[in-house]
Amino acid sequence: MSVEKTSSRTANRGPGTPHRASIAHNDADYQRLGLAREQVATWEDGARTDGRRGTYEWWYFDAHLDNGAKLVVIFMTKDLSAPKKPLSPQIRLNLDLPDGRSYAIVKDFPAASYSASTKGADVVIDGNTFAGDLSHYEIHAEVDGIKVDVTLDAQVRPWRPQTGYLVFGAERDLEFSWLPSVPQGSVRGSYEVESTRTEITGIGYHDHNWGNVGMMSIIHDWYWARGQAGPYSVIASYITAHEKYAYEPIPIFMLAKDGQIVADDASLVNFEATDIRTDPKTGKPVATLTTYTYDDGTDRYVVTFTKHRDLLANTFLEQMSGWRKAAARLIRFDGAYLRFVGELRIERQSPDGHVLETHTDEAIWELMYFGHAR
Repeated sequence: MSVEKTSSRTANRGPGTPHRASIAHNDADYQRLGLAREQVATWEDGARTDGRRGTYEWWYFDAHLDNGAKLVVIFMTKDLSAPKKPLSPQIRLNLDLPDGRSYAIVKDFPAASYSASTKGADVVIDGNTFAGDLSHYEIHAEVDGIKVDVTLDAQVRPWRPQTGYLVFGAERDLEFSWLPSVPQGSVRGSYEVESTRTEITGIGYHDHNWGNVGMMSIIHDWYWARGQAGPYSVIASYITAHEKYAYEPIPIFMLAKDGQIVADDASLVNFEATDIRTDPKTGKPVATLTTYTYDDGTDRYVVTFTKHRDLLANTFLEQMSGWRKAAARLIRFDGAYLRFVGELRIERQSPDGHVLETHTDEAIWELMYFGHAR
């Protein structure tokens, strides 16, 4: 079955919505948060939470490698499905090899093994490290027999969507925050699998997320994607708020050419998800095509992600155990996470729709689903 999702600029937000969901962007927001509008400071990639109950935080890295492999490494203060837990550090590592082998590892560690600086990204979990200064990063992770040692050097300056703080509720005090510290960078290093070490190069990305409220209570679902094609690199996301916020859409978009940002006003973006089918494992509606169209009257870009296959399709429930799993079943919690690989197409068009240039490449993107399928 094919269904088209309403575009971000025309979505029905519902009459009489009691609370709103938006990105903090007023002068008072920047002042309150100690942020500059046009510059990201090194400390912003440092620890923003202390691991207490109700908070969560993670540092994310992914790479498309020149040998065809795909790598994801995430350092987390706790599992996203349990934000009310105390500090419970975790490392997630996904490695898809050119020969078809695929590894998806989730490893928990003692709270005492975690440390993180507030001055910049300098995270340690049981000897594994994720450290950098917005321009150069070094990541070392060794979990369940897989060893990764990589460097990431920025090719596009750090960026955030306005303040980067998504705020929810009447008091705007419920927060989920996002900082794309390295929208695109060059990757070098190695991975080791079954005692065989492989030297690697490629293109990578790093972002940093944190919050003070469980995402299940503020967000219904999101599409998130990033990629590179020709001289362009893109970060694109379409976040749908929880039902209590009338499924308010929050689009995010950044397009850079030759390392310089050329478009990042999400209010000028229309989003469409088409050829939607129900995923047989998770039961979630998944679009084959997701399209972000940016049009400011002078520049028009059409960015399309076409799904070729799944890299992951997991329910949150299958990753739980014991009482937490039983409790989740009682409340009918059925969150899911899906990651896809396919084609990224970036078109630059004239205002009348004439195609001026087209670039394509492979990309990875995700669908995070916290709520029930609508």
